[in-house]
Amino acid sequence: MTAPVLGLRANWRQFWLLVLVSAFVGAMVGLERTVLPLIAAADFGLASTRAALSFIVAFGVTKALTNLLAGWLVERRGRRWTLIAGWLVAMPVPVMILLAPTWTWIVAANALLGVSQGLTWSTTVIMKIDLVGPSRRGLAMGLNEFAGYVAVALAAIASGFIASRAGLRAGPSYLGLAIATAGLLSTVLLVRDTTAHARAEAAQGTRNIPLEPQPSLRALIRRSLWSDASFFSASQAGLVNNLNDGLAWGLFPLLFTSAGLSLREASVLAAVYPATWGVCQVATGAMSDRWGRKRLIVGGMIVQGIALASMTVWQGRGPWAAALVVLGVGTALVYPTLLATVADIAPPSQRGAMVGIYRLWRDLGYAIGALLAGALADAIGMSGAINVIGAATIASGIIVAVRLKESASAAQRFARDVQAISFSRGH
Repeated sequence: MTAPVLGLRANWRQFWLLVLVSAFVGAMVGLERTVLPLIAAADFGLASTRAALSFIVAFGVTKALTNLLAGWLVERRGRRWTLIAGWLVAMPVPVMILLAPTWTWIVAANALLGVSQGLTWSTTVIMKIDLVGPSRRGLAMGLNEFAGYVAVALAAIASGFIASRAGLRAGPSYLGLAIATAGLLSTVLLVRDTTAHARAEAAQGTRNIPLEPQPSLRALIRRSLWSDASFFSASQAGLVNNLNDGLAWGLFPLLFTSAGLSLREASVLAAVYPATWGVCQVATGAMSDRWGRKRLIVGGMIVQGIALASMTVWQGRGPWAAALVVLGVGTALVYPTLLATVADIAPPSQRGAMVGIYRLWRDLGYAIGALLAGALADAIGMSGAINVIGAATIASGIIVAVRLKESASAAQRFARDVQAISFSRGH
């Protein structure tokens, strides 16, 4: 039996199918983007911002831990099986939100959603990396995150419009059940496993940085905490990036409606950030393949911090929309590039585990962001919370500037491009 051929062109049918599946995965989160913080106050009377954002904490913790489990499952049970399991876990979530008699049900539904997202999103990421091979990872991650976060934005708008007519809970519930069913059926009927592609890459010896064979999970986690400069830099930047997203998810709808915006207006405004983020990632993922990872990550983190601070200085629909566009651009520079960085340093045999560990730290940012944003908002107001988290984002970019080592392949591509430009100018 011949080994599978790596590359986007050779695997375009499965790759684009997985892009569609990623859109379904993102839409499941987008359905809650506007309405759930409002449900906390309107249906359950939660006055504390910290209590209202508890659903994001549950989502972030379970998603982070499941990312780690997904990395283990894809290596031992296969990619496709793990993806199917993730969709099965998602099926009860819309029903629980629709029928919830207490806020605890909403929190439990989001814990299940976190498990589902950890299994489905991690697996689609790994499968795309498997298919394209080492040369187009940035582009693959850009397309993956483009599909997911454009779907987040569209679902946020759709759920807000449905909620304005049929009630807050109907917005995420009916559409969510349809999306989960479509995701499950497309995976069962059409998606093929990509483990053989990863083995083919491993057999070719395509490694960027040599690692000890099969280190333990504990050893890899320890490396991500400090000792491996690049792995640590990517992990902490991912955590802070999703800390921002937890802030945006939990506080922005409350900020917009408290300023007098309608539910429809708030849902459209809340969608500007993930829509910009999603669309721009097609370009930024490919840019990181040619220009290197580090400069995009550092610049993106600083841009995000400035955008957050500007939301507290210039307020109103127009200034907020402009700041959210800038925030989306900054996030797009960072998000696919961080995943590509981890893929650069992970040999194929350890890809599932290392991507899972990175996503563990990254998605803990949701929980930390919700806890921090809620506590700060209760203590010093929403503007103060946004400013503190903006400053933390800039600090994270500085850490990347100091510690991240550019991957060899990206650095070599950048050097070749610079040399080609210099040669053309000289002639």
